[in-house]
Amino acid sequence: MIDHITPLRPDECEPVPDAGLGALVTERGNLPLESVDVTADVTGLAAGVRVTQGFRNPFDVPLEATYIFPLPDRAAVTAFRMEADGRVVEGVLKERGQARADYDQAISEGRRAAIAEEDRPDVFTIRVGNIVPGERVTVRLTLDQPLPYEDGAATFRFPLVVAPRYIPGTPLDGDQAGGGWAPDTDAVPDASRITPPVLLPGFPNPVRLSLAATIDAGGLELREVRSSLHTVVREGNTVQLQPGERLDRDFILRLAFDASTSLSLVPDGEGAEGTFALTVVPPEAPPTAAPKDVVLVLDRSGSMTGWKMVAARRAAARIVDTLTSGDRFAVLSFDTVVEHPERLGAGLVEASDRNRYRAVEHLARLEARGGTEMLQPLEQAVALLGDPSRDRVLVLVTDGQIGNEDQILERLGARLAGVRVHTVGIDRAVNAGFLSRLTGFGKGRCELVESEDQLDEAMENIHRRIGSPLVTDLSLKGDGLDLVPGATGHLGAVYPGVPLTVHGRYRGDASGAVVLSGLDTAGRPWEQRVIGSRTDNPAVRSIWARARLRMLEDRYAAGDHSLEEEIIAFSLRYGVLCRFTAFVAVDTHVVAEGGPQHKVVQPVELPSGWQAPPAAPPMSLMAAPALMPASMPAPRAAFRMAAPGSAFTPPPAPASAEFAEPAGPGVPTPAAGAPAYGAGGSIDWMEHEQERSAAAREPLDPFREQLAEELRRLRAAASLRAEDRRRYLADLGTRLAGLAAHHGGHAELEALARDLTAGDPAVDVDTLWQLAEHTLETLLQRGPGGKRRPFWKR
Repeated sequence: MIDHITPLRPDECEPVPDAGLGALVTERGNLPLESVDVTADVTGLAAGVRVTQGFRNPFDVPLEATYIFPLPDRAAVTAFRMEADGRVVEGVLKERGQARADYDQAISEGRRAAIAEEDRPDVFTIRVGNIVPGERVTVRLTLDQPLPYEDGAATFRFPLVVAPRYIPGTPLDGDQAGGGWAPDTDAVPDASRITPPVLLPGFPNPVRLSLAATIDAGGLELREVRSSLHTVVREGNTVQLQPGERLDRDFILRLAFDASTSLSLVPDGEGAEGTFALTVVPPEAPPTAAPKDVVLVLDRSGSMTGWKMVAARRAAARIVDTLTSGDRFAVLSFDTVVEHPERLGAGLVEASDRNRYRAVEHLARLEARGGTEMLQPLEQAVALLGDPSRDRVLVLVTDGQIGNEDQILERLGARLAGVRVHTVGIDRAVNAGFLSRLTGFGKGRCELVESEDQLDEAMENIHRRIGSPLVTDLSLKGDGLDLVPGATGHLGAVYPGVPLTVHGRYRGDASGAVVLSGLDTAGRPWEQRVIGSRTDNPAVRSIWARARLRMLEDRYAAGDHSLEEEIIAFSLRYGVLCRFTAFVAVDTHVVAEGGPQHKVVQPVELPSGWQAPPAAPPMSLMAAPALMPASMPAPRAAFRMAAPGSAFTPPPAPASAEFAEPAGPGVPTPAAGAPAYGAGGSIDWMEHEQERSAAAREPLDPFREQLAEELRRLRAAASLRAEDRRRYLADLGTRLAGLAAHHGGHAELEALARDLTAGDPAVDVDTLWQLAEHTLETLLQRGPGGKRRPFWKR
């Protein structure tokens, strides 16, 4: 039997706009994040930014939505707010474990709540819980950020997507820290918090993006405004994105104007202390080149495929070409292995014409492949730079897309003393947070390259930094201004074309001057006196506090874990978010019985310029998320980095037998610790696993379970009258004493029990209540063996 097939007319088969694999749609939409609105007010070398995220529940049950997103790595987040159903709830900054406990309790009681946490200097997570069906909830973040300035231009950069990151290490047993596609590992113990699922290309634009920046040059002449990656419209002093842009690359504005030497003094509200911002324009005398040792480390991993590899090779070659015959250098390239030019060897060689030619020849043949094992090449580079009698320089060219930043800083931090570390970040969604932290240890420069067109300008900046600085051995003292010792951090050096910016604290009146001193290129004393002027710009205080917190966090990452309490206290005092604190907003109204019945981790865009997977997940995994039972575990699929010439290989079969499909011939199964990338279009991009098996959870002994129950009951009784709360505390002390005795004694519990049962009328009941709550929280944050649980799992 032969059936005749009538061909379709052209108008009957026109493609649906934005249609593609993974384009899942329900009647009310497909994803909870509906809109992102960014409004920036740029004034001189600082910007105040307001970020508004709109969430909507397209399902028929209460929803918890999780969104992992980037912010500028040097930005200070100072406020958080949740709005829903005509109600406005201001967020409160708390220690991270306490904030999570408040959020979890509110969610379990059916109240709306939202929490904002920092996982990296430029990666944040917001959770919004108990969004009822059809409801819209808005969360707002307020932040201040400094603008880097060089060669007559400031740069306002606002990241819009968290790119997939290479996750090394062996997967950890037990509960995962988050809901991302990568398992937590010994090298990246919070990997599941920084790996949001990724949409396949062709997915309908899921988020409405608007971004506007209003520019005030702060009394300086604004000569030019340029946008690097987006199409923008300028109306007066406001620059706006064209409608329809996607969250798949950084937004970048370059503002050309002349900076001037200045000292701004901003008193605190109470007036006893204040914050200063010092800008010093460098002298114009050219530096004298000094012999130096330079090690160039080039990332050739799979995520560098395409234009990034081309730009990286060009950048590395430009750096080699700037060396002189008095210099020595080495070139290391890496993916999962470390290589060097065969004709030069692994050590430092003289920067002769012949050797530089051989190095450039080697660089020209490099192609992207493999994983991003960055620790080993950096350790080798530091080992080569062991001669303290020479100027030592390390240059890293990479997109920085790794998850084990803390591990690298811990291993290298102390060894970078005396080494200038410069980084060249090449990507449209670069990991600027890590690259900036690394250069902070090495007192160098982080240069970001978002396109080949911008490469030449960036390399000029790096060239100057590789050369000798104009002024070194800097120190700062007050002249009629009482500076707070140790509040300025490391001063660095003065380089040609790069104004020096210093933030710090002072005591007393907002008047006086500062004197910056150092040595010029000939070793002669150099100094500059700058008179201060009082201004009213609260961003100066928050920017200083964020920089101080980042310095303390980097010292913590490098191994000084004694700093945790100091970091928390500092964050709470100055109202600036950090990795050990969180903003939490909790409504008082109950809107959902029993908490959210559905959880979604918002998928993010594949960054612009990244290659898509060559194959889609099995079609049986394509289903509308609204049809899936909330309790069903999400199938997990992952992509591995491929051999040269392709960015990814197809995913292995999902672990869930109900959804299992043959992986097909030739599909590799990821080994432990292999790099993984979220599989586009599959259910695990729309569904977050609500429950894990009891065997996978971190075990809680009866001792800790009882403490958790006592803490829950204590918080529930917080609204009692004072005399009833005192009686409650006495009863609690009796129970805790019995609990400690039952388990063979416990000094902290016994001490708390004595305080609660003493009945001293001179002790305020609020003080006792806070003592009980804080002690129970602290004990619960400790893992087995009495060690405090990592802050990302509290």
